[in-house]
Amino acid sequence: MFELIQSGGWLMLPIIACSVLALAIIVERFWMLRIARVLPRHLVTQVWTWVRNRQLDAGKLHALRSGSPLGRILAAGLVNLRHDRVIMKEAIEDAGRHVVLELERYLNTLGTIAAITPLLGLQGTVVGMIEMFATLEAIGAGNPAALSGGIGKALITTAAGLSVAIPSLMFYRYFRGKIDVLVMRMEQEATKMVEVLHGEREQDVATEELT
Repeated sequence: MFELIQSGGWLMLPIIACSVLALAIIVERFWMLRIARVLPRHLVTQVWTWVRNRQLDAGKLHALRSGSPLGRILAAGLVNLRHDRVIMKEAIEDAGRHVVLELERYLNTLGTIAAITPLLGLQGTVVGMIEMFATLEAIGAGNPAALSGGIGKALITTAAGLSVAIPSLMFYRYFRGKIDVLVMRMEQEATKMVEVLHGEREQDVATEELT
């Protein structure tokens, strides 16, 4: 493996660095975007129970806000519980924008890695071909072994760049789609809470299950 990396030349270093960074982002986003962490089950039911039993206080609001992204959105609405629905929804929407930014953390970096690693591989290809032609000009075509170094560098860097870019792009698209679904479900739960607290939802949320 070391010999392969060495054969690829100095451009293998940024490609390897990109691969390590991409792997770290993918693992971190898998952990942070778990449904159980973002959308805890029965959270709206719990909030409704607190409000109905007059148990909602600063401590519970703090725990709700720090417990999950959905909890942060719901807490923003509960702070404005005594105001009308419009103010509650504005507070929820403002908190939601911040939550979305947190869910999308590092995704731009992952997308950038997916875009630049093929270019790094292409640059390695160009450098390898330049070296090959320089060798050809210096010693002629009579020594194929001397030419193979430039060709090998071109092929290795290109393959390495694509090997990093393809999975990076796949996971970038996957996380984008997952975030869209999570955001939609958080909007549904926040709307449910507002409607219940303002008496606009007839069904008792205490009997509902979050799916």
